[in-house]
Amino acid sequence: MHVLNERPSMASHYLAELRDVHIQQDRHKFRHNLSKLGQIVAFEISKRLEYQKQAITTPLGEAEEYHLENWPVIIAIIRAALPFFEGIQKMFDQSDAGFIGAYRVSKASDGNDIDTNMDYTAMPKIDSKDVILADPMLATGKSIIRTINNLREYGSPKSIHIATVIASKDGVDYVMKQTQRLPVTIWSCAIDAILNEKSYIVPGLGDAGDLAYGMKH
Repeated sequence: MHVLNERPSMASHYLAELRDVHIQQDRHKFRHNLSKLGQIVAFEISKRLEYQKQAITTPLGEAEEYHLENWPVIIAIIRAALPFFEGIQKMFDQSDAGFIGAYRVSKASDGNDIDTNMDYTAMPKIDSKDVILADPMLATGKSIIRTINNLREYGSPKSIHIATVIASKDGVDYVMKQTQRLPVTIWSCAIDAILNEKSYIVPGLGDAGDLAYGMKH
């Protein structure tokens, strides 16, 4: 488990703007900040991937530098993850990409019994690959676990890096418990303590998908 805001950095700066109720009303700015955080999280993940040293010819001589051995596969849980995914993709610009459509539905009239529908999947080969699973909000963790279980239809990843902006403590605990025997690592910019009765993270930042693209009807 890696939490980026445990030490102040530019991740903290962009996260503060994402949370700010006034700044987040600018959709372009909100998407931009999600993308920036995607790049930062991707950079942190890149430190855990495998590299090979190669000889490089420069205009003035020879040098040895490390090259990424295999590009990770990036999977976005749409729609909220799209700007965050784009930031990750800027770092890993030769990676294959997969997409999973997911949206919250209420099974009770009071809106307190929340489930997630996943009715669209487009997936490249992931067998023996490093996989980055991008979802800006890790609330209950149930949709992430469903996604990880569904990935088995497409192969067995070498590793799974869950990239998120804000996670709830309950959600993190649930995911870690469900993936004890799997090569799963969580990367989050922040962890918030509260998950309310409607499964929203508190203080969180609100509904990331609505803030990025407008309210659903």
